[in-house]
Amino acid sequence: MTSAQVNKNGDEAVRGDAPEEGYERGLGSRQVQMIAIGGAIGVGLFLNAGTNIAKAGPSLILMYAVAGVIIFFIMRALGELLLYRPVSGSFAEYSREFLGPFFGYFTGWTYWLLWVVTGMAELTAAAIYINYWFPSVPQWVTALVFLVVLFVANLISVKLFGEIEFWFSMIKVTALIGMIVIGLGVLTFGFSAAGDTAAVSNLWAFDGFFPKGIGSSLMTLQGVMFAYLAVELVGVTAGESENPEKTLPKAINTLPWRIGLFYVGALTVILCVVKWTEFAPGVSPFVAAFAKIGIPAGAAIVNFVVLTAALSSCNSGMYSTGRMLRTLADSGEAPKAFNKLSVTKTPAFAIAVSVLFMGIGVVLNYIVPEKAFGYVVSVATGAGIWTWLMILFSHVRYRRAVDAGRLPASSFPAPGGSVGSWIAIVFLLFVTCLIAYDHEARVSLYVMAGWAAALGIGWAVLKSRRPEVTDRRETEFEKVG
Repeated sequence: MTSAQVNKNGDEAVRGDAPEEGYERGLGSRQVQMIAIGGAIGVGLFLNAGTNIAKAGPSLILMYAVAGVIIFFIMRALGELLLYRPVSGSFAEYSREFLGPFFGYFTGWTYWLLWVVTGMAELTAAAIYINYWFPSVPQWVTALVFLVVLFVANLISVKLFGEIEFWFSMIKVTALIGMIVIGLGVLTFGFSAAGDTAAVSNLWAFDGFFPKGIGSSLMTLQGVMFAYLAVELVGVTAGESENPEKTLPKAINTLPWRIGLFYVGALTVILCVVKWTEFAPGVSPFVAAFAKIGIPAGAAIVNFVVLTAALSSCNSGMYSTGRMLRTLADSGEAPKAFNKLSVTKTPAFAIAVSVLFMGIGVVLNYIVPEKAFGYVVSVATGAGIWTWLMILFSHVRYRRAVDAGRLPASSFPAPGGSVGSWIAIVFLLFVTCLIAYDHEARVSLYVMAGWAAALGIGWAVLKSRRPEVTDRRETEFEKVG
């Protein structure tokens, strides 16, 4: 139901009202804020940055900054839509409303895929981190244990999910700030084993700021964009937030300083303290930097922090996949069984099915442990780009409807209207071209093509069995003002 439609009692709904979805609004302001902060700090920064540093050197800092601007455009577009109509299945719902039923169906299932494969990536990363302490334990065993523990936690209640995410995010944020402070101390006072070589000049002293060339730096954008996956998770929490009208704008508006501090700031300090040539692919640059600094148990502490980052993201994946499956079921685009809530008001069956698919990551860790992370990262990035594009195109259509007087304006409009959305659309299409050019990452486009074909077949079957679902047209809205 939109803000310009009539509710069940025959009264006009208030702009921004979310439909009654049966969820418990158990996420408080502090939890939503910390979920938003923690969503911008994941395994893409803690682990994948090592690979990207080896490819781009110090110029990776600029890539994170540029991509961060684009992410802010995406989130302000999403924020405007969320305050127009805050619903739990936000991306799919807005795609369905502004682009048509098929796009809602495709976006919902693709966002589900995104978090399933992201969950696989995080489980893989967590297993790699555990190997730091217990190298004899097989990766697949660790991945399986974490999968089961987080699954049980997600079944209990949304409040428990929010509390786990709050403390996971608190650990990540505190640790990153601590790393930055220690790094600045090494640069300023020259203490520790890295003190003699730590200098701001490390950003350009070793073959320049673009040591591998601008082209090589641009090729890291696909990995950089993966690092930003999950910032949009705050939109999924809209249906279970106590006060979305206040918490969501605040969470989105703090995004620039989060990116500036935790990505650009942290990487800048790390690359000043340790020259970029000393980082290796597959090794967390933060763990490597603290090992170089020589702080007792410092590397082990950082390894624990990046472990919590991986588990935090996997926890979020279970949360979001369950909600998205329920949204699809509610729209008639997935089996009705996914629509049921447990006694604790969680979509338990939908979460369980999602976790079974995440278990494929455990299998990958058994078959190809050295390649598992790279495979799932590329697929997650492809699915993420589609989701972001649908948010942006939905925002453009929404702005047109507002300008034409067919819809009420949101209380949280994006600066510049849809200009930022168009800039972000062009950028994401450019990143897609980079993925197509990279022979290793290209597999994600093949997977997405197969995924699109499978969804196309599913849509054809749905159309033959339930034409009332697939034949829906864009909602006719009352003219306002």
